[in-house]
Amino acid sequence: MMRYLSLVILAFFVVSHPSIGADVTGASVTLIPPEQTPAAVPESLRQEAYAAIQRASNWLLARQMPEGHWSNADFPALTALPVWAMVRAQTIDEAALARATAYMTATFNENGSFCRVPSVERKGGGLCNYNTALVMVALHATGDAAFIPMIQQARTFIAATQHFGDDIYHGGMGYDPDTGRPYADLSNSILAYEAMRLTESVEDLRQQTGERADLDWEAARQFIQRVQNRPESNDQPWAGDDPADYGGFAYKPDSSMAGSFTNEQGEIRLRSYGSMTYAGLLSFIYAAVDQNDPRVQSAFDWARRHWTLEENPGMGLQGLFYYFQTLAKALNVIGVDVLTLESGASINWRVELIKRLISLQQIEADGTGYWVNSEGRWWEADPTLVTAYSLLALDMALR
Repeated sequence: MMRYLSLVILAFFVVSHPSIGADVTGASVTLIPPEQTPAAVPESLRQEAYAAIQRASNWLLARQMPEGHWSNADFPALTALPVWAMVRAQTIDEAALARATAYMTATFNENGSFCRVPSVERKGGGLCNYNTALVMVALHATGDAAFIPMIQQARTFIAATQHFGDDIYHGGMGYDPDTGRPYADLSNSILAYEAMRLTESVEDLRQQTGERADLDWEAARQFIQRVQNRPESNDQPWAGDDPADYGGFAYKPDSSMAGSFTNEQGEIRLRSYGSMTYAGLLSFIYAAVDQNDPRVQSAFDWARRHWTLEENPGMGLQGLFYYFQTLAKALNVIGVDVLTLESGASINWRVELIKRLISLQQIEADGTGYWVNSEGRWWEADPTLVTAYSLLALDMALR
């Protein structure tokens, strides 16, 4: 039963937040009433998706290292992602899972992190927040009670790394707690917020003397809104109201991977882009911001106005598969199947995303399949990482 706790938590966020209505810019976000909604995914396409998932799972299983890891052994997150994806899809066998969890738990440290020895040569150190967040989610997804004490300690570690400096990063999360510099970004923050929400049931299993671990969610909300291009709620001077960027998200409160521009008044403004906008939307939901809140609605409207599966809006092919899985998570949690675009056309995002992913899968001679990005930024030249992202996106689209 514990195997499905992550889904239960996701369902909780769907039913406890009202559906999105009209957005703050005045454009209509039309949701088809349930009684008028067709089957979200036609059966024939669903079967094609299952076949793609099985091909990808077989591809991953054939490439697991004898030591239990995938890809680079220095980063347990690169094993946690395929484990999480295949556990959700129920396509991983017991032997492969045992090897993977043995490897991941071997990276556990006394401070509660899942992390290899940090490299002083690498910005961000050993990426301990990143690795810990993903490993604790993967272990929790297995439903094995033996991992609960480690997950509890990991929650304590993550909670302790939330940034509380008197600066623009207050409430966010960075790569590593010991880098010696104030820093937080939305990419690391969404992973931490998600990990803390998806594993929060383990807090009920602590001994009575144990101190519960959680984030300061009010501080998290402050950080999230400081990354959004919405001057009404963002107190930073570079938050713009340009219609092309309004409601969308940058990378961190003072920087965007999509760049910046200077407006007619000579003021610098940050550009919004797709993957971080969906990450921001999902972060607001995890931080218990109501779906009727203007911050959430304006983020949803940006996503609707910039809908595409051909690229990561604002970034081209960079981060494309991260964009796919974050998009799927966010829209799945919100509970929207049909999007009404700015043109007035309605699209079923689940159907369109499944079709896109199937079309991009690379098929091997042995019948297995994988995904990889021709644009390698953010590790997307690694087919293990990208295949795990794709499996998560397909799973979310099928739910």
